[in-house]
Amino acid sequence: MLQLPPLSLYIHIPWCIEKCPYCDFNSHKLRGEIPEQAYLEALLKDLKTDLFYVQGRILDTIFIGGGTPSLISAQGIGWLLKEVEQLIPFKENIEITLEANPGAIENSKIAEFYKAGVSRFSFGVQSFQQEKLTRLGRIHGVDEAKSAALQAKESGVSTFNLDLMHGLPDQSLEDALFDLQTAIDLKPTHLSWYQLTIEPNTQYFSHPPKLPEDELLWEIQEAGQKLLAEHGYRQYEISGYTQVGFECQHNINYWSFSDYLGIGCGAHGKLTLPLENKIIRTTKIKHPKGYLDESRPFLDDLQTVAQEDLAFEYMMNRMRLIAPIPFAEFEQYTGLSIDAIALPIQQAIDKQLLIKHSDHWLMTDLGHRYLNELLMLFMD
Repeated sequence: MLQLPPLSLYIHIPWCIEKCPYCDFNSHKLRGEIPEQAYLEALLKDLKTDLFYVQGRILDTIFIGGGTPSLISAQGIGWLLKEVEQLIPFKENIEITLEANPGAIENSKIAEFYKAGVSRFSFGVQSFQQEKLTRLGRIHGVDEAKSAALQAKESGVSTFNLDLMHGLPDQSLEDALFDLQTAIDLKPTHLSWYQLTIEPNTQYFSHPPKLPEDELLWEIQEAGQKLLAEHGYRQYEISGYTQVGFECQHNINYWSFSDYLGIGCGAHGKLTLPLENKIIRTTKIKHPKGYLDESRPFLDDLQTVAQEDLAFEYMMNRMRLIAPIPFAEFEQYTGLSIDAIALPIQQAIDKQLLIKHSDHWLMTDLGHRYLNELLMLFMD
């Protein structure tokens, strides 16, 4: 029998000053002024249409992503958060994350966002080398990135994340470690450090740059993880590294196969319906013009996760975390018995990708390295 997991909220702000050539997120280049009040009111109406899915729960976390959420005023974000809390009670000391582009946020605005209710910032830095930033189409400079981190610390916020990529065009091992060390020196409580990948429907896909060879990518990964560990950053998910006690709770909710409401242009949601014994995924209208059209519903697509896909969907999320996978959690969040996956589990054990304990499974180092191969076992 399916049980209700914790609940999070994702809020999507779709506009960017420029569209980065590697980005496949639902973002739109800003042309003119943002229709801020109209969009904020639409977000609230969107949430009201989804209140049925709350099913008596409180909100554990909120993540405001994009696009570039920091293009919205702090007053607007504060108003929205207060209205949301009127509809769904907040967990005590709720984690509320705001993504910010260092080139699209004034230093004084960081403190204003904190006062408006934001408890965590995530800055899209990507690199601390100007040539790399230019190649990536980023609108900020190195000094702006450093300043944003310093202002976050001075704002009173207890935690912030720096978002970095490696495996950049023409990047050397020294380049990658320079970026990482520069980030570490700014003393963020959390670092997202992940490899650049070329995604369909991006400028890089149409005109791919020269990326480092696989051997160099592996050297960067190993050396970077060693550097992070030496400075007290523990890897707790596939691209997340944290100082003790500063894990991103929203990320953990996602990867634990918990539920999340998604509001805003193109926002995705994943929701459990125990009485109907099913899990659904929702997608909202992608384009701002359509989203703001009051004659249209916000919902663009709703799909039920097929029973035969539940094990794979759970594992695809859960195996992003560097943590034990409890048998009980699998059964509660999928409604399946662990006997239903006995064969792929045994295959994973035989391949030394997984270890079985009395009440949980644990991925091996080899399992983390060959994650895609491990996940493929659950697709049959």
